[in-house]
Amino acid sequence: MTTRRSFSDDFKAKVALEALRGDRTIQEIASRHKVHPNQV
Repeated sequence: MTTRRSFSDDFKAKVALEALRGDRTIQEIASRHKVHPNQV
């Protein structure tokens, strides 16, 4: 069984702001932060 990772509020905010900026694709942001694109 795998364990779930938990992300800090700061991490979530950083990823969300990067996604809202629109400079990069969702796939690029996801791979950069090592999360699944659905989580971005």
